[in-house]
Amino acid sequence: MPEEVPGRDPFDFPRSWEADVVLSDGGTVHLRPITPDDAEKLREFHGRLSERTRYFRYFGPYPRIPQRDLERFSTVDHHDRVALIALLGDDIVAVGRFDRLQGDKHGDNRGDAHRGDSAEVAFVVEDGHQGRGLGSILLEHLAAAAREVGLARFEAEVLAENGQMVRVFRDAGYQVSRAFEEGVLHLEFAIDPTDESVAVARAREQAAEARSVHNLLHPRSIAVIGASTDPTKIGHAVLKNLLEADFNGPVYPVNAEHRAVRGVRAYPTVLDIPDDVDLAVVAVPAASVDEVMDGCLAKGVKALVVVSSGYGETGPDGLSAERRLAAEARAHGMRVVGPNALGVINLDPKVRLNASLAPMLPARGRAGFFCQSGALGTAILANAAGWGLGLSTFVSAGNRADVSGNDLLQYWETDPSTDVVLLYLESFGNPRKFARLARRLGRTKPIVAVKSGRHAVVPGLAATGAKVDEASVQALFEQAGVIRVDSLAQLFDTALLLAHQPLPKGKRVAVVGNSTAIGLLAADTLLAQDLDLAGDPVDVGAQATPEEFAKAVQEALDRSDTDALVVVFVPPIAVPGAAYARALKEAAPRTKPIVSTFLAVEGIPDELKMPGKGSIPSYASPERAVLALARTIRYARWRAAPQGTFVRPGGIDLDRARSIVDNPGSELRLDDRKAVELLECYGIDVVPFRIAHSEAEAVEAADELGYPVAMKATSERLRHRTDLVGVRLDIAQRESVKAAYHDLAALSGKPDVYVQRMAPKGVSCVLGLQDDPSFGTLVWFGLSGLVSDLLGDRAYRAVPLTDTDAAELVAAPKAAPLLTGYRGDEPADLKALQDLVLRLAALAEDLPEVRSLKLEPVLASAAGAFVSSARIVIGPPPSLHDAGPRRLR
Repeated sequence: MPEEVPGRDPFDFPRSWEADVVLSDGGTVHLRPITPDDAEKLREFHGRLSERTRYFRYFGPYPRIPQRDLERFSTVDHHDRVALIALLGDDIVAVGRFDRLQGDKHGDNRGDAHRGDSAEVAFVVEDGHQGRGLGSILLEHLAAAAREVGLARFEAEVLAENGQMVRVFRDAGYQVSRAFEEGVLHLEFAIDPTDESVAVARAREQAAEARSVHNLLHPRSIAVIGASTDPTKIGHAVLKNLLEADFNGPVYPVNAEHRAVRGVRAYPTVLDIPDDVDLAVVAVPAASVDEVMDGCLAKGVKALVVVSSGYGETGPDGLSAERRLAAEARAHGMRVVGPNALGVINLDPKVRLNASLAPMLPARGRAGFFCQSGALGTAILANAAGWGLGLSTFVSAGNRADVSGNDLLQYWETDPSTDVVLLYLESFGNPRKFARLARRLGRTKPIVAVKSGRHAVVPGLAATGAKVDEASVQALFEQAGVIRVDSLAQLFDTALLLAHQPLPKGKRVAVVGNSTAIGLLAADTLLAQDLDLAGDPVDVGAQATPEEFAKAVQEALDRSDTDALVVVFVPPIAVPGAAYARALKEAAPRTKPIVSTFLAVEGIPDELKMPGKGSIPSYASPERAVLALARTIRYARWRAAPQGTFVRPGGIDLDRARSIVDNPGSELRLDDRKAVELLECYGIDVVPFRIAHSEAEAVEAADELGYPVAMKATSERLRHRTDLVGVRLDIAQRESVKAAYHDLAALSGKPDVYVQRMAPKGVSCVLGLQDDPSFGTLVWFGLSGLVSDLLGDRAYRAVPLTDTDAAELVAAPKAAPLLTGYRGDEPADLKALQDLVLRLAALAEDLPEVRSLKLEPVLASAAGAFVSSARIVIGPPPSLHDAGPRRLR
């Protein structure tokens, strides 16, 4: 039996250290801490290493692991000695470890400076899996684990000739110091994340996840498991659609009862297929999927599309089976779309992939589409074809057990065939990651999203009864530059414009048409959308010829004060509308966006189509044309605005803060002393106060704090309510303190009263943090008062925040002009408010245990922003956080 480390269970490790991760080639492995039960796997792993790899790792031949070393390597305490293994199926393919350094191992003073906070790190990767990024991933995860157990630095000994390992450390983004002695490099570096190390990790993440989706959408061969000769079965539909799309590769039906399906030779199992299989479409009942999975794993299939239902949508048992399916696939290097998926489509003529249940495909275009619902997916594809919107790729992920919208965002970011991203979302697996990816992608490619569940309880949250806060949903999308629409019709309206027209440079819009009434309707809608009219609407008259119509269009576009054009047209009886459409196309340059209304015409009429970008979309009404243009203008304004910089304010004591909120077993409110201490850790000062339990203590507190003072009832209902006389201000004398004490104690029925130094007078504001059940932690801001509360005049931003986000948050409420010198008042110090926002955002990022936080009132004046009171609730972290090393989900 292996020797256990005294006082620590070698099987007990933080579950956050276990993860499925994506490799540079798009494959996956399962990462977890080692346990004593892995000893035999470790011996087998060591036996598969080449002599050269063993020499690089152990600085000598080391042909076999002695039993004593095997026990030591596989039995760790997950604190001072940590080892992570990467598993592909049942086999270990890489091992990384660190051992805390207890003293000066060098015989000089190098070790003393960091005694106890440094560890020696090392890792080794099986020869056949080198070059897949495993070394970098192990270093990333080991550093995250080391920070959790209080380590600050790594040291490593690497043979100078081991160039591959040296590159792993060199390229990690840390500031590495080197010392060279007798052919060995000694490396040292701090493991706190740096801007460079975070950028390196996220670049790896993007490349790896994009590659995994590329493998899914560009298979070289496909097996249809459950291919059926019965036209009513889904296995028949999938095979039929693949063949009719003329997939550019072999298709292998798998059917144990027939030698051929639809004239294509069939195989009893996937293992009987003589060639490699990149993608398997699974169309068998859920009860048979486990057996199918075994065959796919043994065959080395790279990706699965599971169209079978009977999983998470059916209840807890189905959800458990779904999770097992995804975990098993990832552990064996496969990505999974589904289950309960409509399928995947790639309209690239070099691929011609329709691995879906959708019989009708749109033309090839420049828009990528992701949705969750299979039923909606069919409608989406049919509508896209009818509206003339071409797609590059389409994924309907069903229950989204593995591949999610975030994976597709990673892929589309670098996909040269996609210019516009379209999303139909029901929920988010990792909202913080979505916000980060969308913000980055939106700077180059617009994202248009329909988010369902606007007024209903999200199914996944039904047990808690929690509703998604629509204000926070909207804030997340606006912050990330996502164009949110309310329906599929609006999504197609907006997508047509983005896919075919350039972005506007401003919000000045001209209107040209042949109907005064329709032109005025377009102008009214423009003004209602806060757009500017570039001159009066131009009416060419009902009798105008196509040439006269085209001339008016050209003149409007040539004007320097025109950023975009709305063309409204009612076809006359005498001349066909097609002639006017052709004239419009010939007159239109491709430098300013144009939307048109040829009444009752949807999409892009043939006469308005142009090769490549430039086709002019048409809408059945001028309102719809203008609304699509307004969304595009707002997006263009966001895209052109400064991105801002992620700012972490100085003066933060993270270790002390973590000790205050460490391991809350349940939700609890911090007392006043702890709340003040926690805020101090982030450089947020609360105006000094005391709690008095008697008249004498109240007077003593006022004398100590200095006059004038404020006095408040301790009752939560009264302490911020001047209208309920729970607050007394500007108390300047002892006798007034005594009187106020007795009044407040009697009012609240408690002997406790707050006595606080008066802050400079200013506009009363409120800031806070809330953990949204759908989107993670949000920072919110508003002005205090019953009217603001009644109208919900608050603004929200999702963490992390840039300095630009902080400035926009403070300026966002409708009452915000009160802070900037309304009616001649002295403006408040907005920089102080913005700094307070950034400090709250840093707290939210660092401490997911903070479930809610409220600062009220915050008095904003020219002298600064003064926090008078704080309410903080901590508890077990409920949200998914986009922090630490990259992992799936």
